[in-house]
Amino acid sequence: MEICTYFKSQPTWLLVLFALGSISILKFIFTLLTSFYIYFLRPGKNLRRYGSWAIITGPTDGIGKAFAFQLAQKGLNLVLVARNPDKLKDVSDSITAKYSNTQIKTVLMDFSGDIDEGVKRIKETIEGLEVGILINNAGVSYPYAKYFHEVDEELLGNLIKINVEGTTKVT
Repeated sequence: MEICTYFKSQPTWLLVLFALGSISILKFIFTLLTSFYIYFLRPGKNLRRYGSWAIITGPTDGIGKAFAFQLAQKGLNLVLVARNPDKLKDVSDSITAKYSNTQIKTVLMDFSGDIDEGVKRIKETIEGLEVGILINNAGVSYPYAKYFHEVDEELLGNLIKINVEGTTKVT
């Protein structure tokens, strides 16, 4: 009862500010709880609903290799596309040893070489497969930091061919 009389004795503008502040605090708490659910509690997506196969370019090192292992862990079958046959076999064997239910197909393709021939080999490999995910991870960069005008023509040509033309044609 005392709270009601306290609020009734306050000026209207103060009650409006109190209401707006309360709404802002409730909105912040709702956003905080929603974010907590999204980032920590919500279950992951079932990636197999997109298709049972995933294509990964550049799976022999770094992020591409990590993607390959993560997708195999989720139960997807893999098509691995790389230029180095020894590294490709090593990664394929490692994934098969750890996740024996994962089927793996490999395609040799050098993005700095004949891209159309490589894309043709990929199409032949995935014909009839239910491919739902493509991770275009193959790419190159400068060997060290340079200003754009300092990059030589050959390196610039490779950057464009691999990072732009190659990934676009594979997509």
